[in-house]
Amino acid sequence: MNLSVRQMRAFLHVARIGNFTRAAEQAHMTQAGLSTLVREMERQLGCRLFDRTTRMVVLTAAGRRLLPVVERVLTELDDVAAHLGAEGDQARQTLRIAATPLVSSNLLPQVFGRFRESHPAIQLKLFDADLRDVEAMVAGGEADMGLGFFFKAAPGLGRKPVGRFQLMRVAPAGTDEAPPLGSVPWSSLRSAPLLGLPQSNPIQKVIDVHLGAIGRADAERPAFNFFGTLISMVEAGFGTAVMPTFALAACRRHRVRTDLLVKPKVGIDFYRVTRRGTAETEAMQAFTQALKVALATA
Repeated sequence: MNLSVRQMRAFLHVARIGNFTRAAEQAHMTQAGLSTLVREMERQLGCRLFDRTTRMVVLTAAGRRLLPVVERVLTELDDVAAHLGAEGDQARQTLRIAATPLVSSNLLPQVFGRFRESHPAIQLKLFDADLRDVEAMVAGGEADMGLGFFFKAAPGLGRKPVGRFQLMRVAPAGTDEAPPLGSVPWSSLRSAPLLGLPQSNPIQKVIDVHLGAIGRADAERPAFNFFGTLISMVEAGFGTAVMPTFALAACRRHRVRTDLLVKPKVGIDFYRVTRRGTAETEAMQAFTQALKVALATA
C-alpha cells in the first residue's frame, strides 16, 4: 500500500461533500480524474470506501473508519508544511555574516547601515572571529558567508573576490601635517624598525616577499596577532608596519601616518566564502553587490 497525498485529498473532498461532481470542482480537477484517484485508493486498500447511487455518495463502514485518520494526517502535514514555509521565509530574510575583527569593526558598520536602508526587510547578523573560526562557522552552517583575506578556500568552501586592497606603510605620526594617504616606495622601509604579524600569517607572507627584495625579510621584529594591536604599537612609537588599506579607517583613529607602498604597488584580494552546494539567496546576492560597491569606494 502506497497512498498518495493526492489520493487522500480526493477521498476527503468526496467524503465531506458527498458528490463527485462538486468535489471535483472544489479540488480544481476533472470528475474523471477525481474518480480515478478514489478507485486507485480503494484498489490499494482492497475495499470500497463509498456506496454510490444516482443521487448521493455515502461512506462505507471502511470509509467511515478511514476518514478521521486521513483528516488527521492531512491536517498535520499542512501544519508542518506551513511551519516549514514560514521558517524558510525567515531564513531567506536573515543573513548571517562572519568576519575577522578589524573587518567587523571598521568596514562592515557602514556597509550594514547603508544596506539596512535599502533592504529593510533583511535582518543582518554579524559574528566577529579570527580567520579560521570564520571558515569553520561557514563550513558548519552557522554563518551564510564569511569575509576576509582567504588566500585559498578551505575544503567544502567556495570563495569569490569582492574587493582588492593595496599594501600600505603605517608609521608613527611626524610633526609635519601628513596627507590622509600619501605614497612611498618599498625602499623607505630599509632602515625603519619594523613590526608585523606572525610569520605564519598569509598576509605577512606576501609582505615578506617584498621586504625580501629590499633585504628586510629576515629582520627580527615584534609580531602581533591583530591589526588593532599593531596600529596601537605603531602609534606608541615602537616601529613601522605594513598592512592592507582595509585598515585605513582604524588608522585614522590613531596618530599614525599612512602611505601606499609603490615601486611596486601590491594588491591583495578580499574574499567572500560560502559553503559549497548551498543555494545563494537573494539576500546574499544583494549584500555581496552592496559590499562590492562599498569596497570599490573605500
